[in-house]
Amino acid sequence: MPEHSPTAAHRKLRYAMVGGGRDAFIGGVHRKAAALDGQIELVAGALSSTPDKARASGRDLFLSDARNHGSWQELLADELKRPPEERIDFVSIVTPNHLHFPVAKAFVDAGFHVVCDKPLVHTSAQAQELVAAVHQQGTVFGVTYNYTGYPMVRQMREMVRSGVLGVVRKVVVEYHQGWLATHLEASGNKQAQWRMDPAQSGMAGAMGDIGSHAENLLTSVTGLEVEAICADLSAMGAGRTLDDDCNVLLRLRGGAKGVLMASQICIGCENGLRLRVFGTEGSLDWQQENPNQLLHAPLGVLPRILTRGTPGLSPAAQQATRLPSGHPEGFIEAFANVYLGVASDIRARLEGRQATPLQADYPRVEDGARGVRMIEKVVESAHASHKWTPL
Repeated sequence: MPEHSPTAAHRKLRYAMVGGGRDAFIGGVHRKAAALDGQIELVAGALSSTPDKARASGRDLFLSDARNHGSWQELLADELKRPPEERIDFVSIVTPNHLHFPVAKAFVDAGFHVVCDKPLVHTSAQAQELVAAVHQQGTVFGVTYNYTGYPMVRQMREMVRSGVLGVVRKVVVEYHQGWLATHLEASGNKQAQWRMDPAQSGMAGAMGDIGSHAENLLTSVTGLEVEAICADLSAMGAGRTLDDDCNVLLRLRGGAKGVLMASQICIGCENGLRLRVFGTEGSLDWQQENPNQLLHAPLGVLPRILTRGTPGLSPAAQQATRLPSGHPEGFIEAFANVYLGVASDIRARLEGRQATPLQADYPRVEDGARGVRMIEKVVESAHASHKWTPL
């Protein structure tokens, strides 16, 4: 299990990665994000489901032969054989979705901290089993809903929850892409293939892939959980069994109403994630493709644009900011903020103290479990004959 000693706090945290080898997009993003603040170093890995490719990928990243493994099972067995002071502090899981549960559960059961990509697992039963294991072991478990790491998203969250908008009436979240407008999976594109394969992706396509981000952004910012939904899923691409377009009406706790849209067949859209929150005293509007600005429209007052890195923002937004205003911060930095929150929590435990909420600001296993339940209920609603599906 990870070491717990005062000396461990005076070094970089060590991590291993499962998945994310050659030809993988998200693994490189995770590694860059984890390295950004100089707090974390990659020391071990099992970077592909194919042993030869896994080891070749590890050599690409200059992993030592002794910690460059052909499978995640070999990785875990090797770490458990090592003295506690040499073991990894956490594992980062960046595989296709079907491997999230077995890998995460095995490492949690062994007492290791975990960072896992989203969606967390395939089913609510798996999610609850994982939540229970994390609670039993008392480990750190972060889920990389990376968009929560943007400074202006955290500013938006603090403004909504502090009552700046009054009572929330309506929330609109949309995530539109166009990269699957054609039958890309038939061309050999690895990213398209596994996302449109139910065995690897799970019960949902676009809803699981990017709709899960939309749900998490809405809930994280407003604090309002979804109580009931009315969903419409479509598979518009030829031969697809999983959805590539999703439209959901939401009833939120407290009486607010919402709309969630997630699509990967919208030609002309690149990464169009947008969240709008409307209350009795004003509204907020944030767009991922212009992430350093937040539009605030107070009731009866001219709208104003809040910008990242400027005076007067919340401590949460300031904590997530690295560069002075005017220097764009984006996707990698937001991802890095999730890793920084996880690292701060782990380091605090190594030092025998509790991290503050501002330091340990990252999505938890419970957030991932809620997202899995939402995906399940969207699929259920889309196939139901009645209008509303309770959560």
